[in-house]
Amino acid sequence: QLPTGLYKKVLVILHDCVLPYMNEPTLMMDFLTVAYGIGGAISLLALNGLFILIHQHNLEYPDFYKKLYSLLDPSIYHVKYRARFFHLTDLFLSSSHLPAYLVAAFIKRLARLALTAPPEALLMVIPFICNLFRRHPACRVLVHRPGGPADMSEDPYVMEEEEPSKSRALESSLWEIQSLQSHYHPDVAKAAAVLNQSLSEMEDDISGLLELSNYELFDKEVKKKAVDVPLEFEQVRGLFGKKNDIFAEHFSLD
Repeated sequence: QLPTGLYKKVLVILHDCVLPYMNEPTLMMDFLTVAYGIGGAISLLALNGLFILIHQHNLEYPDFYKKLYSLLDPSIYHVKYRARFFHLTDLFLSSSHLPAYLVAAFIKRLARLALTAPPEALLMVIPFICNLFRRHPACRVLVHRPGGPADMSEDPYVMEEEEPSKSRALESSLWEIQSLQSHYHPDVAKAAAVLNQSLSEMEDDISGLLELSNYELFDKEVKKKAVDVPLEFEQVRGLFGKKNDIFAEHFSLD
């Protein structure tokens, strides 16, 4: 048992400054799997080390995707390790051999959590979801299913289910992204509207969006040049402003 602060300090540098210099990196399997099971920020930070062991040292973790799925909660769009988490999640979901129900569960959960996410996170996660559709065409039924649920209570997707295979995500539709097409931020609404069209085969590059901050969004809006809109102006006359207003003969707006 380590203090939470020490866990975080170790896990931040483990994949970069420790594992590459170990003769047997597999000795860290137990430590990383235990850290991955703790939850919260510690689990997010353990993903880097686990990825190296899975990718380079054949670590088998049967419940890996189930645990990764459980890490998707409302805080995931607000934590400071968001960029690291989504970068690794993108790698873990890149394999074309993943079952459609699993990818659909991730898409649906990300979309549901996006309803309360800040604009800077939405501008990242919408292209992220589009890339998942490009890699896994079987999941496009979420977009093209006619007659989605009339309201949230009719959605067959079970948000509280921890097992992706039992979430019924493939039976649902992606009404959440359609809701985001009416988002107050114009860039978010424009990004969400992409799903109304046929997606291109080439994936979107999300690397520049992973660390997008609300300050950068605000700064971008402030620096926009104002466009002068020509207006037809007719000076008001009389009480009701009409040209042949009988009141104009008796009342003035001085």
